[in-house]
Amino acid sequence: MVNFKPLDPEFPIERQLGMDAGPVVLVNLFTVDPVDQDALIEAWKSDAQWMKKQPGYISTQLHKAIGDGSMYLNYAVWESVADFRAAFSNPEFQQQLSHYPSSAVTAPHLFEKIAVPNCCTA
Repeated sequence: MVNFKPLDPEFPIERQLGMDAGPVVLVNLFTVDPVDQDALIEAWKSDAQWMKKQPGYISTQLHKAIGDGSMYLNYAVWESVADFRAAFSNPEFQQQLSHYPSSAVTAPHLFEKIAVPNCCTA
């Protein structure tokens, strides 16, 4: 079972799920014991394939930290917090979390795009 750790203890994912915003980007930082990296990837792949079928899902990508570390970053784009909340809270998805290795720690957080003049658009 994956262990949850808030990326921002002042505003953990449980509080973010109550917000009304969209589109949103889920940034999810994973750490895992080096021997469990393949198991983490397989569990994440299963989750990603399930999430891809959910309403409001747009895209996802998994990244591995360079070097010898065993840190991974996933980002997923959703049409809204409500869509992500429905998928994340689904009992079928919650049951799948037991497939992660016991050394896995995840730190999920939702973000919105912002406009920065002369740099990026909202």
